[in-house]
Amino acid sequence: FIKSGSTLKVKVGDKEVDVMKGFVLYITTKLPNPSYTPEISARTSIINFTVTMKGLEDQLLGRVILTEKQELEAERVALMEDVTQNKRKMKELEDNLLHRLTTTKGSLVDDESLIIVLGTTKKTSQEVTQKLLVASETEKKINEAREEFRPVASRGSVLYFLIVEMSLVNVMYQTSLQQFLGVFDISMARSAKSPIASKRISNIIEYLTFESFKYTARGLYESHKLLFTLLLTLKIDMQSGHVKHKEFQTLIKGGAALDLNTCPPKSSKWITDMTWLNLVELSKLPQFSEILTQIPRNDKAWRMWYDSEAPEDSPVPDGYNNSLDTFRKLLLVRAWAPDRTAAQAKKYIAETMGKKYAEGVILDMEAMWEESNLRVPMICFLSLGSDPTNAIEQLAKKKELEFRAISMGQGQEVHARSAMQKHQSQGGWVLLQNCHLCLDFLEEVLNTVLQTENVHDTFRLWVTTEVHLKFPINFLQSSIKYTCEPPEGVKAGLRRTFTNISQEQLEISNLPQWKPMLYTVAFIHTTV
Repeated sequence: FIKSGSTLKVKVGDKEVDVMKGFVLYITTKLPNPSYTPEISARTSIINFTVTMKGLEDQLLGRVILTEKQELEAERVALMEDVTQNKRKMKELEDNLLHRLTTTKGSLVDDESLIIVLGTTKKTSQEVTQKLLVASETEKKINEAREEFRPVASRGSVLYFLIVEMSLVNVMYQTSLQQFLGVFDISMARSAKSPIASKRISNIIEYLTFESFKYTARGLYESHKLLFTLLLTLKIDMQSGHVKHKEFQTLIKGGAALDLNTCPPKSSKWITDMTWLNLVELSKLPQFSEILTQIPRNDKAWRMWYDSEAPEDSPVPDGYNNSLDTFRKLLLVRAWAPDRTAAQAKKYIAETMGKKYAEGVILDMEAMWEESNLRVPMICFLSLGSDPTNAIEQLAKKKELEFRAISMGQGQEVHARSAMQKHQSQGGWVLLQNCHLCLDFLEEVLNTVLQTENVHDTFRLWVTTEVHLKFPINFLQSSIKYTCEPPEGVKAGLRRTFTNISQEQLEISNLPQWKPMLYTVAFIHTTV
């Protein structure tokens, strides 16, 4: 503010405007770690409202209890209000007594009204103290009952922070807490019910984990899906104590931080420098403490294992094959053959989480459309050779809905506004292609989707874009995100092809050659 005499002024544009007394300006940002200049930081009060893992866990626990044990949460809230009221009453009595003591003239013993106040205060204080003691005991019992469901909240907190961290891999992977809470609530509503609390908790955790996995993996590029699934498995194992933090660091870093000159000399020339550094780091873990001395003693067997086409499938020398679980074998494979880490990682994921996690998620356009609503855009991240336009158009025809695609660029905003206005009132789908070319227009698009009243139920907005560092975070956090790349691997490719083939198409012909021919075409389509 600029001080002018006894008044304060602020510069808005090129004009100086008077500041009214009591005026306060609040500014919020979606950026997770915004950087401000020292001048701005010195003149403002910056408050960090970012949710912490523990804070989110408590928030999710309240959400679970409100669904599963509604009467318990209601009792807890009522108890908190009662405790607050009693404490306020105590404070009022103390203030009143102090006021009487300081304002009484003459002898305090002769003031009968003060003696009455003292008696009343003492009696009320004893009653309130007793109530607070009872409340404290009740609170302990309620908290014990609440703690039973903490594993659900704890898993939810781990999942959310992993999903948020994926934005460090690609700036487009933005997910809001509101979106995650939607997945969390759906998981509680749709997971199998059970009168046994432990079974019910297990059902919620299993459903929540897979639902969060599907929701997130759908919006990741193929090159990042294995990374996300591996991190998910590791985070869950670290939370349960199966994987130690030191082991996690060894998997991530290997021997990259070591210097070859300060390490023990290599036992054989055929071992590369990087492999030896990895092995030195690996030897710091208790399961591999003897590995540096075992290799020269059994040099031939280790070399045969190292040179094999798939070391992760071959027996490991020196008894490691029987003594190591899948994760520890992953550490060994990562140290010796980094190029085979992905194959062993899939085994680890399948064994720990289940095959459905290792096989990945196939995009189901129809299921995604059913999940969406008229206020939630669906945004596709483009890559070389991937374009969802035909798939969206075919789905629109199947649902007998009007479809309009607009390729964005200079001067196309007028056509986009017109199409959105028409389909919001009459129904149908609008596809805005290549929205990375009109970033300034996207704020208006989002406001139109979120704020327009009386929108037709069948209206949907589809968007395609390439990765862009300045793509609006608000838009990403308000949308369902997906990619349309061909899945990696023959099995995944076949699954995707057959997902788009209906039962009617499978049974269209009774000829015995029909299904083998269909499979052959699908196989060629997957491999070529």
